[in-house]
Amino acid sequence: MKSIHVVARTLPEGWETAVRRTWAEGARFRTQYDKPGDPESRDVACLIHVTEPFAEPRIHKAFPGGLEDLEVYRAEVLHGVHDHWIAPEEGKWEYTYHERLRAYRVPGVAEPIDQVAEVVRMLRATPHTRRAQAVTWQAWQDLGIHDPACLQRMWFRVEEPPDGGAPRLNLVIHIRSNDAFKAAFMNMYAFTELQRQVADEVGVAVGEYVHVADSFHIYGSYFSEFEGFLKMIQARPDRTFTTGFAAPVFADGVRRVLAEADLPEAKRAVMEQRLTDLALLSEEAARA
Repeated sequence: MKSIHVVARTLPEGWETAVRRTWAEGARFRTQYDKPGDPESRDVACLIHVTEPFAEPRIHKAFPGGLEDLEVYRAEVLHGVHDHWIAPEEGKWEYTYHERLRAYRVPGVAEPIDQVAEVVRMLRATPHTRRAQAVTWQAWQDLGIHDPACLQRMWFRVEEPPDGGAPRLNLVIHIRSNDAFKAAFMNMYAFTELQRQVADEVGVAVGEYVHVADSFHIYGSYFSEFEGFLKMIQARPDRTFTTGFAAPVFADGVRRVLAEADLPEAKRAVMEQRLTDLALLSEEAARA
């Protein structure tokens, strides 16, 4: 077993450093997803500490997926735009992070628990509390399902900086299993967006972000793709986007969700507002 500790100012810097170190230092492990002939994965226990998660540039150009996908994932985590796809009995999704965080169901308890709302309530009452956390793991269910939750918990705490600055909300997330190359950046981006949402509701600034992964791994099945990523970052000094630059493509992701025939009306209203906000962000970026 190997472990790494990365401290970085921005999200793309923290993610890139962590995946490069995982490649260079990771222990070799077989996985449950290997096909015959796949190399062993490279795997570390990882802590990434981002000191200014909303500092620009905020987006890495080389994360797999693309900006439209990143926007859709943000909408899933923050707003549950695809919670209605949860239907394991029909072979569909078994859960979403939004559903687990906002409608956590406990056996024998009639009403689901909105854990994020409880976090906000606790932090308003006692900003420095150590009890403001939201969990996703459901032991009575996840020990036996096909795709158990990777994100385990989110721990929020308001800090008053020693220099007398404004109170700020820090977030520490714990994730059981994290695909370092193909998922981690999207996770980090969406989780910090949720951090900002909670900070706004509490009435404080956004603070620092810590991403803790028990297994931060690069699968052997895509080593050749990852080697291409390494060559790209070695050849290009301009490896990041600002949020303002990305806003028009984010808007395409919003339109993709709005085009879904089964999108619930309440979610449609949220996405239409997001489209308006992105238009304003694009205009601000153009004037800058």
